[in-house]
Amino acid sequence: MTRTIMREHIFKILFREMFHDANELDEQIRFYFDELTSAKEAELTYISEKAKKISGMTDTLDEKINSVSEGWPTNRLGKAELSIMRLAVYEMLYDDDIPVNVAIDEAVELAKKYGADNASSFINGVLAKLTK
Repeated sequence: MTRTIMREHIFKILFREMFHDANELDEQIRFYFDELTSAKEAELTYISEKAKKISGMTDTLDEKINSVSEGWPTNRLGKAELSIMRLAVYEMLYDDDIPVNVAIDEAVELAKKYGADNASSFINGVLAKLTK
């Protein structure tokens, strides 16, 4: 499984979490993994650990997003867009294995696939502000 595909699974878990209590994350991950029958154990571990790290930093990530998202605080964003941005901001600021430009590019691609019509350009602009 490529990192892009694993990132998409992490996004889906983060998105799914928004509809459940935060203390149900482990259970939601298990439910999600029931559908990933072809994934290797190492891939599942990577996806699970990264989703949990991001989930645990939601307040910090939202503060970073709010600091550059003029007129669009996190409580006004769509759930898909917010999940994508949390993932990207985490990768940009806290994951040394992911180059910043890769995190932004991957977020834009996820937004094209899962976000609203103008989500990719909005996400690109917000994330670009974080790099300055």
